[in-house]
Amino acid sequence: MSETSPAPRAAGRCLCGAVAYEIHGPMRDVISCHCGQCLHTHGHFASYTNVRRKDMSLTETRGLTWYESSRVARRGFCGACGASLFYERREGDTISIAAGTLDSPTNLKTVAHIFVADKGDYYEIADGLKSYPASQIKA
Repeated sequence: MSETSPAPRAAGRCLCGAVAYEIHGPMRDVISCHCGQCLHTHGHFASYTNVRRKDMSLTETRGLTWYESSRVARRGFCGACGASLFYERREGDTISIAAGTLDSPTNLKTVAHIFVADKGDYYEIADGLKSYPASQIKA
């Protein structure tokens, strides 16, 4: 009898399905980032969960493209439909996943905002969650 992998805790994909993934471990609650890179990448602020790299597996990669967005990180997106999916620091053992690409239910909640000093001037943050001018989250 062959062993089977346990069911994923969560799964997600891009709009067209050319990039898909499964999560097999715990996910951090969602943090919304208002930095200039996220504003330009997503067209608005971005909301991410994250997981340990070893707890995520890609199940479809035909559309996956990586963009070197800085000397310390890269961003994964679908080259077919353009969906922004991942933010990955070169150092560390986690990968951030755009929360909107997860299939529902996620059982996650948004807990904070970061880089609010860089937010767009066309919106306000009025949800009462913790907000940080840069990325220093004191969880």
